[in-house]
Amino acid sequence: MEMKKRINLELRNQAPEEVTELVLDNCKSSNGEIEGLNDSFKELEFLSMANVQLTSLAKLPTLSKLRKLELSDNIISGGLEVLAERCPNLTYLNLSGNKIKDLGTVEALQNLKNLKSLDLFNCEITNLEDYRDSIFDLLQQITYLDGFDQEDNEAPDSEDDDDEGDEDDNDEDEDEAGPPGEYEEEDDEDDGGSDLGEGEEEEEVGLSYLMKEEIQMKTTMMIMLKKEVTRRKKYVTSAKRRLCSGMQFRDGHRIVFILGLVQHSW
Repeated sequence: MEMKKRINLELRNQAPEEVTELVLDNCKSSNGEIEGLNDSFKELEFLSMANVQLTSLAKLPTLSKLRKLELSDNIISGGLEVLAERCPNLTYLNLSGNKIKDLGTVEALQNLKNLKSLDLFNCEITNLEDYRDSIFDLLQQITYLDGFDQEDNEAPDSEDDDDEGDEDDNDEDEDEAGPPGEYEEEDDEDDGGSDLGEGEEEEEVGLSYLMKEEIQMKTTMMIMLKKEVTRRKKYVTSAKRRLCSGMQFRDGHRIVFILGLVQHSW
């Protein structure tokens, strides 16, 4: 698929200025040039153009917010000065599998002041004697070369890197809050005043909840009982009235006897 068509497909009905990530791997570039990518992609932070037969970066647009650029497995042999001019905020650059042969070509990356990670794996330049030391001396701003720092410590994944950044931010917030030890007394008081363990606290909360439930249940039962008593009293009163008004007896004692039976049944 041609690069222009691939870009239109990747947009997915989004406007170019809304896109922050764009992957164009394995598409075809005409004459080894970038096509269909322009300055309207101003919010782009990640761009991948691996194995697209690129030979030149001359048509790379200005992408001031671009931080990560994947250019592996192309045919690029020079012209890297364009990167500093148009993508000044790059922190990660992958040029592995290209035709980069000498330190003079890489020297153009010195102007990428924010560059932290550079990948030149499988380029001819890696065959130079003291290759790693030479690159670290030439590009003193980078921390990782081909995935490892100068002490051969492996570079963290991007997600881990973000997590570390968050932890650093938290540490800075704590430092700004006050000098170390300022709140130690308060912490000790809190620890000393808490005689209950986590399990005991949970148990206490559970008992409190059950007691409240029991109180509410008893209250509900009392209300229902009062309503039932009131209803039955009304029933007896109504029965008395019906007996007195609807039935005539010669003997007054018989009425008292019947009323007694009604009350007894209740």
